[in-house]
Parts: sequence; structure tokens; C-alpha cells
Amino acid sequence: MDIINWLITDFNNFLWSYALIVMLIGGGIYFSFKTKFVQFRLIREMLRLLGEGAVSSSEKKGVSSFQAFCISTASRVGTGNLAGVALAITVGGPGSVFWMWVIALVGSASAFVEATLAQIYKVQDNSAGTFRGGPAYYMEKALNARWMGILFAISISIAFGLAFNSVQANTITNAFENAFGLNPVWTGLVITVVTAIMIFGGIKRIAKAAELLVPVMAGLYMVVALFIIVMNITEIPAVFVLIFKSAFGLEQAFGGGLGAAMMQGIKRGLFSNEAG
Repeated sequence: MDIINWLITDFNNFLWSYALIVMLIGGGIYFSFKTKFVQFRLIREMLRLLGEGAVSSSEKKGVSSFQAFCISTASRVGTGNLAGVALAITVGGPGSVFWMWVIALVGSASAFVEATLAQIYKVQDNSAGTFRGGPAYYMEKALNARWMGILFAISISIAFGLAFNSVQANTITNAFENAFGLNPVWTGLVITVVTAIMIFGGIKRIAKAAELLVPVMAGLYMVVALFIIVMNITEIPAVFVLIFKSAFGLEQAFGGGLGAAMMQGIKRGLFSNEAG
């Protein structure tokens, strides 16, 4: 068991210290230039589509732009944006926040390309009248690599079916246990039942639930954040100075803090926005 843990730890460190960071950041920069920085260029179009989707989502048979946005936001905002950010600041210092900002901007281009490819190579499910698509489909159709699509499908099923959901559920149960003294078993059962109801209802039920819950979640998220900012408004200039100083300061560079801030910011940024 110790050998297995050692191998997994070493492999994980290799991926997150070298391979994934280089590939995901490199991919984000490449796609940014190839799309002429679409993450900035089409902001107005993005807002227009979201506005139209929010108004007409009830009239469409499929998933509207607004519902797709809500599903995407629901999958991205979670442990990586809360506990992950706190961990990054604890380990890498305030400078980690700056590098999370950078990764969010660079990763947006990768996310755009992923979503576009999923739309181009999606297939229609005639029995349900809906569409299916994603990386596994465009790996098979665009790259002519069926084996890669199958491998991705198996890997993502294991990752999302076990590891990813376990991290989110564990964070929720721990939070409720520490805050209210609730037994993690009961919290886990509630999460399981609610999740099952959503999943077995199909993509339309998931989209509808996300459309209702995400605006509330995002609203509460922003209200709490704004409340904290307002309560500490006099400290805001000092906070920005500390973030940039920790991200670029000579003292941090010589002391190794700059590298730690970069690594933690990049890791947590990639985990939280799921670009790539």
C-alpha cells in the first residue's frame, strides 16, 4: 500500500509540476493567439447570447445558452473556488491570487475551443431528440482516434463518478459537520438523493435545475464577497499591493516564495476553471 501511495504521489507531482502545467498553459496561450483573444474580443456577444437565452429559455425545446452557462458555472464553482483558493494563499502566499487571475484569462480561450469543438462534432440521439457530444466525440471524429475517445470516456467516468464528486461531497459534509454538528452520513444521503433525482431526469432536468439554482448561488456568492469587501474597504488598496508584491517581489523571488505563489496559483486556477 505504501508503494502504491508513493507511486501515485510521485506521478501526481510530476503531472502538476511539469506536464499538465506546460500543456494547459501552452494550449491556452496558443488558442488565445489563434482565436485572436476571443475571451476579450467577443465579450459583448457573450453577454448578448446570455441575455437572449435567459429570456427565451422556456420557449426552446433544447438547452438554451443561459442554461448551458448555468450548467457550466455549476460545474466550475465549488471546492476549487473556495477551499482551493484558501489553500493556495496559505501555501503560496497572496501572490497566488494574481496567477489565478492570469490562468483564468488564458484558460478562457481553451474553454471556448473545447465548447466549440463539442458543438461542431456533436451527434443527435434520435430516440430522445437531444444531442450528445464532448471531447470523446471530437477525439474520434476530428482526430480519427477512436481509442483516445474511449480512453477519455473511461477516465472521465472514473474521475467524475468517483474522485471529483467525492471531493465536492466531502467538502460539503465536513462544512455541515463543523458548522452545525450534522452527521456526515445523513448529509451524504441527502446529496446522493438530490443528485440522483437530477441525473435520472436527463439533461433537460439538469439544465432546468441549474437555471434555477445557479443565479441564486451566484447571487449569494457575490453578496457575501461584496459584504466582506465593504466591511474591509479601507484595506483594499493594501490587499492589491500585497498581491502584486508577493507575485513579483524581489524578496519573494530570492526566498522561493515567487515560485510557490506561481505554482499554487496555476494549479488552483486550472483546477477551479477546468480549462483543458
